[in-house]
Amino acid sequence: MTDDEPLPYSVLIRIADNILEAGEDDPDALAAGLERLDPVIREELLASDLLNAFQVFYYFFREDPGDLETDRLILQPASALLTGVVVTGREFYEVIFRIEKGSPVILVSDGDSVLAGFHEKDAYRQALRFIDEQL
Repeated sequence: MTDDEPLPYSVLIRIADNILEAGEDDPDALAAGLERLDPVIREELLASDLLNAFQVFYYFFREDPGDLETDRLILQPASALLTGVVVTGREFYEVIFRIEKGSPVILVSDGDSVLAGFHEKDAYRQALRFIDEQL
């Protein structure tokens, strides 16, 4: 395997299994396990079907978005984050979580266009504040 080749899927599965075994019911333990990985391996996992969108959300933002939002994210594979996953909706707005070039982004959309994008550690809370200011 060279630097340009992706990790064999069977190896990625074993790595994911080890991390999930330790952190299945503990998002902090799962995030810590991801943190310890080589960045290239971590990036592959964060964009795979081996994790769900909530696990990736928690890894990047280290916060619980709420019960309904967590359930919504759990139902989506991490690979869906490449195009975006709706985390929540408020009034006429949607909060979308996506991964762009390996970095997390929280977008606020009105359904037709993106109104704002947030990239910081507290991006989710910033997006919610942005919506509150619009209402």
